[in-house]
Amino acid sequence: MVKLLTIGDSLGWDEIVKSFPNYDVYYLSGYVKAFKIHGDGNPALFYYSDDTGGRAICVLMLRDVAKDSLFKDTIPENTYFDAVTPYGYGGFIFDGEVDTKNLANEFRQSLKELHVNSVFFRFHPVLDNAKDCGDIVTIIPLGKTITLDLTSPDIIWENIISKNRNMIRKAERSGVEIYHSSDPKLFSSFKEIYDATMRGDNAEEYYFFEDKFYESIAHDLARNYEIFYATHEDKIISIAIMIFANNQMHYHLSGSLREYRSLAPSNLLLYKAALWGYEQGFKTFHLGGGVGSGEDPLYKFKAAFNRNSDCRFSIGKSIIDNEDYEYLSGVRGFSADEAASISYFPQYRGNK
Repeated sequence: MVKLLTIGDSLGWDEIVKSFPNYDVYYLSGYVKAFKIHGDGNPALFYYSDDTGGRAICVLMLRDVAKDSLFKDTIPENTYFDAVTPYGYGGFIFDGEVDTKNLANEFRQSLKELHVNSVFFRFHPVLDNAKDCGDIVTIIPLGKTITLDLTSPDIIWENIISKNRNMIRKAERSGVEIYHSSDPKLFSSFKEIYDATMRGDNAEEYYFFEDKFYESIAHDLARNYEIFYATHEDKIISIAIMIFANNQMHYHLSGSLREYRSLAPSNLLLYKAALWGYEQGFKTFHLGGGVGSGEDPLYKFKAAFNRNSDCRFSIGKSIIDNEDYEYLSGVRGFSADEAASISYFPQYRGNK
């Protein structure tokens, strides 16, 4: 049996999520509310249970294809949909023994009833749930991600490579200080520094968030975030939002002032955040990976915090309704061969 919950029943949603021993913050209603505001679609919690007591959940954002600017004035609204896991990490998590073939059939049927033609998963590297979902979607392993073991302060420090330890010491000698708080007033400073960082990195428009997005985090995720910030001579020079739930902590969004990067404030910030996570009783601190899952400078920066991390990021994709999928590709003017050459998924949202 598959039950669908919407964000309007946030209490029922979170009650189900928290009944799973290995749930994480990405599955909570308060997390996805901000991304609904951001325009990522309508959140839905798929809850599966069978007669033997096996259970599974997955969070998806249901997106009206007609609202994509690529389809402006070409198809009617509320007719064609696709689905993706929310920004960050997701996919199915399980409790008990689950017949994944039966789950796959019921899941696909539920999506068809919602006029969803395709689904795209970003799996959770720490939970390693991709390995259990091969019957549901096609699994594609990508790059590595970095997770810190928060068992003890000694383990945290020992896992950091020597060059990064020197950067942390340098930041301390330079007078960089680290603070943290969940005071919503900090979001103003965060947005200013984060937006400047995104502009400097030539980030896509998607990665700029409006005030209401941050207001949602402050209100809907109030017990599941902490803002860490580095100061130098009383000026905030680096800042990051950490999110957490059920003993798992995540490096969510961050920004730094370029002119102070030589002081290594982010290195010290992440180290102090890891120590705070240990003090809270968290078991892991996931930093994520590089841009596009590549081993780029961002990945190498994160990898310097744990020489022994072995997490891997995987995606999953599946076409649910071939007829609608091919129709939408045709609306874009793609031939079958052209569509097949597009790496983006769903392909009708990509470009030749």
